[in-house]
Amino acid sequence: MRKGNGLALLLIVFGLLLILGKLGIFGFLMGLLIPVLVIGLGVVAWSNGSRLLGGILGLIGAIMLLGKLSFLFVWVAAIALIIFGVSMLGKKSSL
Repeated sequence: MRKGNGLALLLIVFGLLLILGKLGIFGFLMGLLIPVLVIGLGVVAWSNGSRLLGGILGLIGAIMLLGKLSFLFVWVAAIALIIFGVSMLGKKSSL
């Protein structure tokens, strides 16, 4: 790696973060990053022998992440209902 590559990569990352912030994507990603970091801290604490602290941090992070991804569950449920309805229409009636 050449001497100026580190600065170039830093500028590229900074520019990407600015663009993502302007597009409104960065806020959503940061909202997901915090719960994932809390879960990661829980995993580290669990693996270092502090199972109580690790479990508590993991649970808190999981609850935070579920709150952030709740919209995804609605989409999955809606698609599952559509697929189930279409499969019911495709079956022949045995009456």
